[in-house]
Amino acid sequence: MASGIDVLTTPAPSPAAPPERPRGRKMVRWFDPFVLLKAGIRSTIATTFGEQADRRLLDALAAPKVEPSDFSVDGAGRPREELWFDFVADLGDGWDSTYAVAQTVSRPTLTLKDETGTTYETRRGEVLVFGGDEVYPEASVKEYEERTVRPWEAAMRGQGPAPHLFAVPGNHDWYDGLVSFMRLFCQGRQPAGWQTHQRRSYFAVKLPHGWWLLGTDMQLESDLDEPQVQYFQELAKQMNEEDRIILCLAEPAWLLAQVRPPGERTYLDNNLVFLEQQVLGKKVSVFLTGDIHHYRRHANEEGRQKIIAGGGGAFLHPTHVPRKEAALPEGFTARKLYPDAAESRRLCWRNLGFLGHNPTFGIATGILYLLLAWMQVADLREGSTVAWKLSRVLSTGLVNPGVILLSVLLVLGMIGLADARFGRARWVVGLLHGCAHLAASLFVFWGAFALTGALLPLGSVPQELLGAVLVFAGGFLLGPTLMGLYLLISLNGFGAHANEAFSSLTIPDWKNFLRMRIDRDGRLWLYPVGLRRVPRAWKRGQTVREPEWVADDKDATPPELIEPPIVLGAARPVSTRAAGLNSPEYAGPATP
Repeated sequence: MASGIDVLTTPAPSPAAPPERPRGRKMVRWFDPFVLLKAGIRSTIATTFGEQADRRLLDALAAPKVEPSDFSVDGAGRPREELWFDFVADLGDGWDSTYAVAQTVSRPTLTLKDETGTTYETRRGEVLVFGGDEVYPEASVKEYEERTVRPWEAAMRGQGPAPHLFAVPGNHDWYDGLVSFMRLFCQGRQPAGWQTHQRRSYFAVKLPHGWWLLGTDMQLESDLDEPQVQYFQELAKQMNEEDRIILCLAEPAWLLAQVRPPGERTYLDNNLVFLEQQVLGKKVSVFLTGDIHHYRRHANEEGRQKIIAGGGGAFLHPTHVPRKEAALPEGFTARKLYPDAAESRRLCWRNLGFLGHNPTFGIATGILYLLLAWMQVADLREGSTVAWKLSRVLSTGLVNPGVILLSVLLVLGMIGLADARFGRARWVVGLLHGCAHLAASLFVFWGAFALTGALLPLGSVPQELLGAVLVFAGGFLLGPTLMGLYLLISLNGFGAHANEAFSSLTIPDWKNFLRMRIDRDGRLWLYPVGLRRVPRAWKRGQTVREPEWVADDKDATPPELIEPPIVLGAARPVSTRAAGLNSPEYAGPATP
């Protein structure tokens, strides 16, 4: 019966919409077979044709003037009292790591604590330097846009004016002959709002109080081309005797000989000596570089610094190689590693889970094991004992031309993969690695046959199909596991395969960059900033004053100083009192 009273019902609540997530790219999977193949082809093309058609020569003709960008004065022409600037290298990889660094760099202010608990207030740099390898795995307009420009543009939203940008090309920037790099950074464009100034792949910036920031391009076989030599010779004429230099490089010449195979790119260090002695006519006070994806600082008793800060977004490189560093020229010794060697060694054990980090590699080994089994099919129905069946499989493989050819190619491939740091033992190491995969494929084939033969009629279609599935599954699981074990033993046991053993892990954490300040007294402050764990989850910024995405991950760690600030004395002498030695912000003597 109707009561005549309208009943108001509340509609059922709609299910909550899933949280929005950035549509950024994931970190490059370096052991994806397609990535490996494509990167190898690109590298070969860049090396082969780049040596014959050096892009730097054409750019020097197109931009003949040698005019440094002058940040020693402000817009009104008045001398600057101080300047903040940032150095970020090896960026443009996965969204989480690249964006986390970009967002940290882009904050107007950043409060940092060092290991002693001392707090420092820092400001975003007016100048931003990209120190090499601005994109991975290869340079192209699309990759730059998706992996570099888009994350930085989102991070800088609402954070004030975009900085003035300068960039050093790394080997990955050279993979397309430097075409995309020049288009993005050297033609007066404003990607992500950055203000670009350089017209060549190298640059010069005049800083306050007699400091200079120089960026080089030595990527073609570590070559310092003649126009580049002339460029820096002209700049040297504009420098005063007491002026000091911060030199940005794409590779750490002082460490490469110890972490790369003997004899590889040996004359990069000679080029640096030539640049200092014959071109600039003075010693460099600070060397800055990336290429190796961690933080490592060397210094000598003069207070000169050699700093690797390659933590802008790419995978982490190990710090426990070389296991025992050889003495560097001019008294440079290691002062700080991030992460430390013990942590780096522990991280290498993650290679036991190689398949989880590189699932597509498992597909490749699954297919390889299946091919070996398919060409190795033997009539095992006649025998009864396990030993007889196993010997029959082995003997069939030894006389099958297809199996022999594929086995030889596999072994040769593993020999080619073996790190040259093994020395003469490289052939033995590669042979053992290849034979391990052959033995694994043999046992997978035999095991699959034995199992399916116990369940299904021998020789039936269902048995053969199920056997093929099991062989593929065995190769999918066992092949990557053997590769991970090989990399673990190679790196932790012999100091070899440093690049492969950590590129396989695609670790997004332990990121870093360098914040710098020239203060009113002409001293250079170096703040090494670290991000122990980058966020994995994000949510949209609520206001236009926030970055487009903000962290939504309780496990992420805040930025902190990797070590207390390094302070270098003024380029131009000032009195002790003027130098502010009694100021509470002073962090220590010029020498570390």
